[in-house]
Amino acid sequence: MEQDPDQRFVLVQVGTTDWAIHDLHYPERDHRRIVCTVFEDAPTEVEVLWRRDLPLALRYSTAEDVLRAVQTFQDASRATRPIPIPHRPPPRNPDRGRSAPR
Repeated sequence: MEQDPDQRFVLVQVGTTDWAIHDLHYPERDHRRIVCTVFEDAPTEVEVLWRRDLPLALRYSTAEDVLRAVQTFQDASRATRPIPIPHRPPPRNPDRGRSAPR
């Protein structure tokens, strides 16, 4: 089976109504390879059992929708580098330390 070298996630059918999403960054026998298991709940709905802590939905229309959601989440999580915040010392107050005029 040939795969796109840039492809990280793949949808694998494991039964007639069950799928798994594999993370290709991990070896075949590594438990971290399985991102989630997808079960057909109804002809128009699937339920997802997440094996990782991802802030994604538990129900989708199709298994392909689950794969797209995982890919989109992964792309968004590394979309940009952190924006640096300039660090400056607090402004100096020239009147500080003087007593008020009497």
